[in-house]
Amino acid sequence: MRKLSCLVFVLLSQLGSITAQSSLPDKNKVMEFFQNMEYEDAINYLLIAEKADSLNLQVLGYLGYAYQMNEEPNNASRYYQKMLDVDSNNVSANQYFSSLYSDEDPVTARKYLSRLINRNPQKSVYYRKMGDLFRRKNQKDSAFIYYEQAFRLLPNDSRNGAALSDLLIDQKNYQRADSIIDEGLLRDSLSIAYLKLRIKSSYEAAAYQKVIIPGERLLRLGEGSSTTLTQVVLAYYNLKLYKDCIRVCELLIEKGMAGENIFYYAAKSHAKLREFEESNELLKTCLGLAISNTAEYYFHALGDNYEELKQYKKAIAQYDTAYYLFKNPLMLYDCGRIWDGSLNNYSAAKKYYSKYLSLAKPQSTDEKKAYNYIRKKYRKENDQ
Repeated sequence: MRKLSCLVFVLLSQLGSITAQSSLPDKNKVMEFFQNMEYEDAINYLLIAEKADSLNLQVLGYLGYAYQMNEEPNNASRYYQKMLDVDSNNVSANQYFSSLYSDEDPVTARKYLSRLINRNPQKSVYYRKMGDLFRRKNQKDSAFIYYEQAFRLLPNDSRNGAALSDLLIDQKNYQRADSIIDEGLLRDSLSIAYLKLRIKSSYEAAAYQKVIIPGERLLRLGEGSSTTLTQVVLAYYNLKLYKDCIRVCELLIEKGMAGENIFYYAAKSHAKLREFEESNELLKTCLGLAISNTAEYYFHALGDNYEELKQYKKAIAQYDTAYYLFKNPLMLYDCGRIWDGSLNNYSAAKKYYSKYLSLAKPQSTDEKKAYNYIRKKYRKENDQ
């Protein structure tokens, strides 16, 4: 009987041990959920484990990540915060919150990055990210300290060199920036980050000739932002290399990267080459890009305001400009109406009315009334 009691006790102990062990998550199973992007299944599985051990950092970390990937930020933050309640220096949780707040609240993000730096002071990425946070708040002196430290710890990382040299360019320290950029390009002559910074540094220092080689490399690579490639365009223009300027402008136009400034400098280059017809066509495109159709409403509203203030000539100027830009005949009617009714100058009004009648195609009831009124007025004049 005693042997049977002992056996039952052993069996119960073993069962308790198995139950306790099964409450812990199987790492391979969790990884399988994550690899298959089955985040809801992972969450349901991990919540069972959390009930058994609510302070287990591994379980809390898995849950935070699963909720994060399942696009449930509130739940993700809750579990990462639980991790910090257990260990305020936990790397995963501090990384999560530093990233979460980096855009909307850089000051709060700095608190979490400080913990990461204190925990691992030899990791350059934390210093670089801290520099980014200070730079977002335009605290460039503080940003410089952290960028400098990141670069000192890992100078061959192009992200560290690029961050530091970009800030040096802003500070007009072109010589130091160029030395970092040149070393980076020696290691990798096709580094996009360093090529962009070489263009920026040379352009801002008015060393336009130095823009050309990195600019052409970026063009061959099919890389570069519109800002960077615009600096290449301007460098060619300032060097009076107008055909090259046009060539780069045309490449940007083909790629859909051209704003009005690109069309403008292409037009200016054509004019310098005395190709005025090509220049004019491009300038017309510039006007179309520069002026929004909604601007007509703004000019008209300005005219209405000046009319209410009895500043009639200023009102006419607004309506006149609106017609010049958008060719709406009603603007001519408004000009004539003020010359006629408010300034008692029918001779001036008649010029506008005459053009209005020749161009107007009235649609609304009010437009038709205005059109018929002016037409009848002209008929009476002619009858007399």
